[in-house]
Amino acid sequence: MTSPTIIVTRSQPGADQTARALEERGLTVIVTPAIELTRSDAALPDLSAYGGLIFTSANGVRFLSAETEARDLPTWCVGPATASEALLEGYSPVHQSSGDAEDLAHYIAHHWPSGQSKRLLHVANSAAKGIVKAALEGEGFEVDFLALYEASYAPGLTPAARAAIESGEPCIVLVHSAKGAKAFMDLSEGLDLSRISYVAISEQAAGPLREGGEDLIDVAEHPDEAHLLETLDRFLATR
Repeated sequence: MTSPTIIVTRSQPGADQTARALEERGLTVIVTPAIELTRSDAALPDLSAYGGLIFTSANGVRFLSAETEARDLPTWCVGPATASEALLEGYSPVHQSSGDAEDLAHYIAHHWPSGQSKRLLHVANSAAKGIVKAALEGEGFEVDFLALYEASYAPGLTPAARAAIESGEPCIVLVHSAKGAKAFMDLSEGLDLSRISYVAISEQAAGPLREGGEDLIDVAEHPDEAHLLETLDRFLATR
């Protein structure tokens, strides 16, 4: 039986990275970013005032790297994708936690070098929830939050994605964030989604789908790309 078309909704450049991994599996892929990322008007602070940087997504690494050549602050990243991007951009040293933002805060608090300044800069998008900041401040850290970029809805689904959904053939939508899930639901308004299944990177990302009445949702065991794709592989193997 022919595999369903996989619809990738994450923002660029990550969408193309995911698409390549799927195409290497021999799958039919349509990329339709539901979210677009743009530089905010936030001013870049003096990085020398900080004892380290916090990144909770690879996009934060990319946006900061475009603003400064400074790479020598200890960098604390959630998950392998964010850490890989930091290493690629030349940051050193790079520390990586597993799990989510809460896990990262716990990791930082328990691995912080003695005597190092506990003032940190968390670089993220304007919609970040501040979990890391709140958790670390409870551990005696001072955390400044820099909303360096903004995430907004794409103008619409791509014609290819819309055509795939309208065809009535089974499709699987990959969801990388709660905002991306909500954007996809809103951009799909008026379309029949009854033949759509979803694979979400986390329960948080799946939330807007469930709120929208969708129930054909598989959720990755851990919130990272590798586990998302493993979940997709298992889903396809059962078809």
